[in-house]
Amino acid sequence: MQQLNNSNYPSNAFGRFWMKLPLVLRSILIGFGVSSLGVSIWTIVAMSLPGPWSMLLMGTILIFFWMYFSGKWKPSNTQVFRLFCIRQINLKRPVWVWGSVAAFFIVLFLHSSFILTFRIVEFQPEIFKNLSFINDLPALQAWSIIIGISMVAGICEEIGYRGYLQKPLEQKYGPIVAISISSLVFIVIHLHQDWLVSILVPVFFISFMIGYLAYATNSLIPGIIAHVTFDIINVSYWWSDVIGTFERKPISMTGLDYHFIITVVVVLLSTLLFIVAIRKLLKLKDLADLINRPNIPNSAIMKT
Repeated sequence: MQQLNNSNYPSNAFGRFWMKLPLVLRSILIGFGVSSLGVSIWTIVAMSLPGPWSMLLMGTILIFFWMYFSGKWKPSNTQVFRLFCIRQINLKRPVWVWGSVAAFFIVLFLHSSFILTFRIVEFQPEIFKNLSFINDLPALQAWSIIIGISMVAGICEEIGYRGYLQKPLEQKYGPIVAISISSLVFIVIHLHQDWLVSILVPVFFISFMIGYLAYATNSLIPGIIAHVTFDIINVSYWWSDVIGTFERKPISMTGLDYHFIITVVVVLLSTLLFIVAIRKLLKLKDLADLINRPNIPNSAIMKT
């Protein structure tokens, strides 16, 4: 298991106090802080500039955000930790392929599970459509905001929660505990949203799936792709009416129908096929660990 270099123990009082805090608390605070930093910058930019210009500026900021939190620039005493938390950036082709497959089924699971939820309980647009102001904007400005929100959430939240929060906990407690903690924190930081209550279970499972994807690929990139993609759909469909709205009624009012049955099948299939992709990624991860492990004869590797 990869270990961080702790030789440069902090010499200042705050640094010593920080290192005495439990790892879980430190990880939650820094993960929340990293994510909130990016979201706060986007809020200021979006309020200060028109849609297309805010997207252009925020895109530039996100590049520097990614570069810094992946270990670029000073301070040098945090570079190793930043590089550790960002996970791998250069992925092998099989990891790319299966990571993309898993990301696709995450997106499919999210929206099919939302639809399934609202075939059981009634969809309440007055709660969900909290970004309905986008409906009245010109197309270019509307889509600039949609893509901006999605890019910021996907990149900043994945770096914060699946990177800086989850990765250190994986090292000490293992993947299941680490992913569970990051998923619970992800839920908690969204509790201020009124829409969360009705879709709490799907959102937790989605967070867990993205966390496991980060662990299985040891990369944030497939999860970022999934997060940005499903948030574009969320913002343009569930939180506004830019591409339409959900109008189906619960089965308690309509009775059991083919739409409900198909939705159940899609939820189950997307879950199953996500698990298949993850199992493949875990085998690739184990093989990569075996190859990189010292003093392993090549003949033993070839037999795996």
